[in-house]
Amino acid sequence: MNLNERDSQTENSALVAACLQPSVWIDWQDPKVFSCAQSLSVGVGDPLALVQRCYEFVRDEIPHSVDAQLTPITCRASDVLRHGTGFCFAKSHLLAALLRAHQIPTGLCYQRLRFNENEADSPLSLHGLNAVYLPEYGWYRLDPRGNKPSVNAQFVPPVEQLAFSLQHPGEADIPGIWPDPLPGVVTLLTRHCSVDSVIKALPEVEVPAL
Repeated sequence: MNLNERDSQTENSALVAACLQPSVWIDWQDPKVFSCAQSLSVGVGDPLALVQRCYEFVRDEIPHSVDAQLTPITCRASDVLRHGTGFCFAKSHLLAALLRAHQIPTGLCYQRLRFNENEADSPLSLHGLNAVYLPEYGWYRLDPRGNKPSVNAQFVPPVEQLAFSLQHPGEADIPGIWPDPLPGVVTLLTRHCSVDSVIKALPEVEVPAL
């Protein structure tokens, strides 16, 4: 093993450990979150099947705030579960919490996408999703945003099938996996009270360097 490989392994071990911890926003030790996580594991013996079940629960059973035009605006994982709705970021916080409750390392990652997927000149805005550490495959991205006619995200490791592909100028996968939400995401979701106001503020969210 060379020095770079050792450093890389050390960094990954630190990231894995960080992506297991509870936090203010990924509060997997909340009784309702923990209970939900345990209920999702009933009858599931395979870790990959457990990840899929938790993923599909958040993807399918927690409506995206824009699709359903639902409030309140949520950020904390327990609030997403309690109110049954969230933007992409909030839904990723809940999925991270459910998987961390099972000691499955799960972090947050981001994309820059055109807000209107059919318009190449619409504003760029931030999109949030997850990365889960699977021993068989390493870090694997999955997107619990919620499917609709134009979106078909699935859990099919090792292949990534995300909600959105990069197709317009300026769109990008933002490198890195974060154990906790970006400060700008927390500000966005805690300062705004309506779906429309969050949408208007989306292009302003900045991503600091790791």
